[in-house]
Amino acid sequence: MPKWFRLVWISSALLLTACATTSDKNDWVYPPMAVPLQANIQQEISLARIEQILAQADLKNEMRAKLLYERGLIHDSVGLRDLARLDFSQSLNIKPDQSDVYNVLGVYYTQNREFDLAYAAFDSALELADDNQYAQRNLGIALYYGQRYEMAKSELSEHYADEPQDPYRAIWLYLVEAELTPEKAKQNLEANLVNRTDNWGWKIVDMYLNQVSDKQFFEDILKDTRNNVLLAERLTEAYFYLGKRYQLQGDYSNAISLYKLAMSNNVYEYVEHRYSLLELGNIFTKIRQQREVLLKQSETVPQS
Repeated sequence: MPKWFRLVWISSALLLTACATTSDKNDWVYPPMAVPLQANIQQEISLARIEQILAQADLKNEMRAKLLYERGLIHDSVGLRDLARLDFSQSLNIKPDQSDVYNVLGVYYTQNREFDLAYAAFDSALELADDNQYAQRNLGIALYYGQRYEMAKSELSEHYADEPQDPYRAIWLYLVEAELTPEKAKQNLEANLVNRTDNWGWKIVDMYLNQVSDKQFFEDILKDTRNNVLLAERLTEAYFYLGKRYQLQGDYSNAISLYKLAMSNNVYEYVEHRYSLLELGNIFTKIRQQREVLLKQSETVPQS
């Protein structure tokens, strides 16, 4: 059993969420979880209304493109990503000057490791709206996953400078810099604490800087979060970024468990949910490569 699951949670908030189950035979409890998010009646009603309007033969193209985009967002929010991608593509075919649509398609391409298509989509989004901050961040992230670390650093450094009070800008810049100069990356992240606000994401920065234990990190989330939707969102982020920390440390066992937990809350529209599967694929590829190297080394050892 990985050490991650041997943490003993003492927070009363944890008990209230019914997330912890103690065993007489084992010294571990289940990790904190929210009730996984489900499609709600409002989303279903919105989908039905959009379908009715799209069925109108005399619908203007601009309105059709807008409705396809809105339907795509709903499909995306409930995990129907193939349908969402089809909606976004159809919307662009009708009205090709939509920066936001190029941005979300770029994220889809990144998830599927179609990095050249992702870069092109984000470039189009920024050409149409050079102030599209989401597209700039997502371009930097795509460059990061495409292992173009210097280019990713350039994009995310500029992105961070535009709003240094945003902890997620500091976090993603740190993750890129950690691939280049790990010690310097941590020093820069610590220096960025001067821009701290009351945004909860700065607690993730504390976790990366080892200023709070993993146990206290989650106890604080549970203590400060009463709404299940907000709890699901924060736990999705928490598990993803903690998984990244373990992955950077080479602790793949715990990283794999955490990425799976990040996906378990069904917060489909969060990048932390989107890229958890991508991270799992990266780890499995890394492990497979390591095993192949060991196998080749064993085959070259002379038999006595």
